[in-house]
Amino acid sequence: MALQIPLTQPQSAPENKRALWSWAFYDWANSAFFTIILTFVFAQYFSVSVMQNEVAGTEAWGNIVGISGVIIAILAPILGAIADQSGRRKPWFITFTLLCVASCAMLWTITPDQDQFWKAALWVGLGTLGAEFAFIFYNSMLPDLASQERTGRWSGWAWGLGYAGGVLSLVVALYGFIETDINPFNLNRDEAEHVRATFVLVAVWYLVFALPAFFFIPDRPSTGLGMAAATRAGFRQLKESIAHVRQYKDIVRFLIARMLYTDGLATIFTFGGVYAAGTFNMNTTEVLQFAIALNVTAGLGAVGFAWIDDALGGRNTILLSLVGLGCSALAILVVDGATAFWVWGMILGIFVGPLQSASRSHLARVAPLHLQTQMFGLFAFSGKATAFAGPLLVGWVTAITDSQRWGMSTILVFLVVGFLLMLTVPATEKTVSGAAS
Repeated sequence: MALQIPLTQPQSAPENKRALWSWAFYDWANSAFFTIILTFVFAQYFSVSVMQNEVAGTEAWGNIVGISGVIIAILAPILGAIADQSGRRKPWFITFTLLCVASCAMLWTITPDQDQFWKAALWVGLGTLGAEFAFIFYNSMLPDLASQERTGRWSGWAWGLGYAGGVLSLVVALYGFIETDINPFNLNRDEAEHVRATFVLVAVWYLVFALPAFFFIPDRPSTGLGMAAATRAGFRQLKESIAHVRQYKDIVRFLIARMLYTDGLATIFTFGGVYAAGTFNMNTTEVLQFAIALNVTAGLGAVGFAWIDDALGGRNTILLSLVGLGCSALAILVVDGATAFWVWGMILGIFVGPLQSASRSHLARVAPLHLQTQMFGLFAFSGKATAFAGPLLVGWVTAITDSQRWGMSTILVFLVVGFLLMLTVPATEKTVSGAAS
């Protein structure tokens, strides 16, 4: 039976500011994992010190991240549907957060030896699953906490806090442990303890700043279904959603568009350092400085566009961000000097944050109330399902043309096609037709 289902929980009560700021600071908390573990410190430590071969290490790291992505893509919608049926989301949210925290702490035990490969793969894989799955339940809380009129603001502020937390945690890791002559903890550098200590830093950082979310964010009431019953009901919910997919065609188009432009965005971050080094002869320190600056501008963009999101809507903010991102990416591909690369790179960063933040706020506005967590599970799926496509295409075109510029130009294809598909998504973000039984 087709019904008009309200978009989100009615916002009759005033916003709970303590709950909202606790929610927003969770972005600050978990960004340390993505910045230090997945991007800058552990990823390099794994390739250079554990695998002791950068080529083999890069290949192995890609396999670990890729396998984790496949698992996330498959399980995310299922876990979301089960949570919708059980009602409560915080037990899932807390459990997966603690899984990531514990995994980061266990990375301390990974010494710089090749026989540590499987331990390293296990703990970083579990940490990735924990962080990504926790984010599903975290994102799905936004519609219950923020009013329709301020959803974009809170999403943008949280995303901005995430970038700030990532940069600050990286600065603490680099200059408090790795690049310092001060050794207050008597860390053994021969055993890379000064590097491994940063993994413990992530665990502590993540846990401490996640605690307000654990204690102050209200949860939905339990439906009374046990785990087995909720699991069966969750699979039925997924089946019904697929059967009535036409009722959610606008959401499906959005998720496909996001899949494409997220592939382009992820590829920019994956190959940005390689492109900077190969085309503009930037050394490791310069690449790291550029990455930090890019994260700063992305955070500023997320915060600055938060009001625009609420004024124009998530869909229009996404389109505006894609235009800015595409133009600045094109400029980066044609400039010759390192200074021009820096300037256009910073401009590009301004549009990265709003694109990610507005994607979250758009889905928060249009997801049917009874399917919110499942929809954010599909949101996670859309970010992982074709994550291989961008890097693969860049690699192929670079090899065929023997040119990094031509290889990186394929990113524009993902951004343009994502933009064109977003044009078909309605601008209205008030109600959605859904199927209910």
